[in-house]
Amino acid sequence: MKPRAEIGVFGGSGFYNFFKGAEALAVRTPYGRPSAKVTLSEIGGRRVAFLPRHGIHHEYPPHRVPYRANVMAFKQLGVSRIVGPNAVGSLKPDVRPGEFVFCDQFVNYTSGREGTFYDGPATAHVGMAHPYCPQMRDVAIEAASKLKLAFHPSGTMVVIQGPRFSTTAESRFFSRQGWEVIGMTQYPEVVLAREQELCYLNISLVTDYDVGLEGDPSVKPVSNEEVIRVFNSKMDALRKLIAQTISALPKERTCDCGSSLKGARVNA
Repeated sequence: MKPRAEIGVFGGSGFYNFFKGAEALAVRTPYGRPSAKVTLSEIGGRRVAFLPRHGIHHEYPPHRVPYRANVMAFKQLGVSRIVGPNAVGSLKPDVRPGEFVFCDQFVNYTSGREGTFYDGPATAHVGMAHPYCPQMRDVAIEAASKLKLAFHPSGTMVVIQGPRFSTTAESRFFSRQGWEVIGMTQYPEVVLAREQELCYLNISLVTDYDVGLEGDPSVKPVSNEEVIRVFNSKMDALRKLIAQTISALPKERTCDCGSSLKGARVNA
């Protein structure tokens, strides 16, 4: 397939106006159909592909998202960099709702997800010591600074199976580990991107405090209404952050993401 985009964005319904009037393309992959048609547009002179990871009507819960098809759809379109925004809960009192976190680590607490393109006979053991692209993170952090957004330049996300939220005991355990945020979709999305030698940037929007922090007197107990309010109030800022980041990305990749399969393959 002829390259159609250089940057891919996974996201939700809040991004549809971002790509208003753009071309929608049905993509077939060896791993089935992605969550929806891929929307092609341009931001800051860069060719961008957008795909709602949960589907147009949010019909794919976190454990059912076709992650392999989604990542492969971007790969087939020529994408070399992915922006993966998502809403998260906070595991620390000083990581507040409405703030952004540029995660540099994750911990996987999911199970049963198809988490690799190498199911055999071909095998590859890709390194994941630093799962997120440092070049993209640096550009995004600079963009957030210019926009005067409240953010944390690094953080660890614990990825849970979903679609349920954590129990209080689970949440307190995660908090005691020193991790910053909790979400449901970063695994295996970022690992699959690495297996395809794609750069990946996570932008986490904190919408609430997780349940394990509700005993802290400085923390307001979470409610669904509050989550929606915070998410909607920060959607414009998130769109501006992504647009400015995409526009500022250098043409050349100076990271090691594009050579992650070097020495990783095991011959069958």
